[in-house]
Amino acid sequence: MPQLNPAPWLLILLFSWLVFLTIIPQKVLAHTFPNDPAPKTSKTFKMETWNWPWY
Repeated sequence: MPQLNPAPWLLILLFSWLVFLTIIPQKVLAHTFPNDPAPKTSKTFKMETWNWPWY
């Protein structure tokens, strides 16, 4: 039964985790979005009351 022999599968498992933990995060973090939203201004607007002519 070849699946019980850990020699090739253990090396494949370790190499794949090495790739997942070293190469792929660098590529994901280097990705930039083309349309980054602009930061919102913290400007507060003055609210004025409505002057109703019939009230």
